[in-house]
Amino acid sequence: MHKATTIFTQPPSIVTSAAVGGKTEHEGPYGGCFDKINDDPYFTLDTFEQGESQLQKQAVRIALEKAGLTEDDADVLLGGDLLNQCVGTTYGVRDYQLPFLGIYSACSTMSEGLLLASFLAAGGFAGLAVAVTSSHFCTAERQYRMPLNYGGQRPPTAQWTATASGALAVSPSGGAPYVRGGTIGRIVDMGVTDANNMGAAMAPAAYSTIREFFHDTGMKVTYFDKIVTGDLGKVGSRLLCELAEGEFPDLRERHADCGLMIYDSDKQDVHSGGSGCGCAASMLCGYFVPELRAGRLKNILFAATGALLSPTINQQGETIPSVSHLVWLSSEKGETAQ
Repeated sequence: MHKATTIFTQPPSIVTSAAVGGKTEHEGPYGGCFDKINDDPYFTLDTFEQGESQLQKQAVRIALEKAGLTEDDADVLLGGDLLNQCVGTTYGVRDYQLPFLGIYSACSTMSEGLLLASFLAAGGFAGLAVAVTSSHFCTAERQYRMPLNYGGQRPPTAQWTATASGALAVSPSGGAPYVRGGTIGRIVDMGVTDANNMGAAMAPAAYSTIREFFHDTGMKVTYFDKIVTGDLGKVGSRLLCELAEGEFPDLRERHADCGLMIYDSDKQDVHSGGSGCGCAASMLCGYFVPELRAGRLKNILFAATGALLSPTINQQGETIPSVSHLVWLSSEKGETAQ
């Protein structure tokens, strides 16, 4: 075991996953990958925040049902979101009455949750560990920027917070995809202060973690079909490839960003792309996990990224520290390749 990277000798399995989204996500290029679409941003409830909780409740239920499981089969649930005190999660999953671990890693919450669930499963501490996260465009705008009815102008670097949720379950045994290992990210702060330019704040963190994985393992970028980041958007994706150009020139052609995938930037006015916990989570659970399970992808690195700011501290002039956690997912069990 390296300082930040773990490679599992007995890789646990992602036995099921589900993605839930809203109307804008359904209209994107991967709209068909969602298990359920909600056209009403309120989810028939009274507030957007209550609606976001419904996203998580639906995602967990659908993921379990797809595998013929119930909440009684799960040993622990890990979850978090972007709202103050992670209330989107706690109110969303409280009815399940499962042992609960609340986590927070901003938009990298799914990669953190998947890593922790895999540690629990591989270590024999959980027979079935469920991880879930979500985001909602309207709740994020109200908390981090301005209420929608304010009508504030969004700069070109701004990203569109996905109204989406992803949930998955990890078990010590099962079929593909397998969690072969992962790298716990370090906090990186390059002094960015603009809360409307998350891509610039998060790209250095993504590069730091990806670089550490390759240094720790000695593996090559060319071994992987895709190096997937979470919602760096146009600005952050460009910066990541520029940062990697000297040491990992092959990364550019293998890089895919969930923030660029989830929406059609030519047809949808999302500025620099998608963001939010639910962006990377829904693309992982709705697209990448099924592709790995079918064998159309063999190996990917999933490195979701999170900007660890709060509105209060940002208004005080603080910079935006960021983190990226990485998970190696594979369609096959096997020896580590060089």
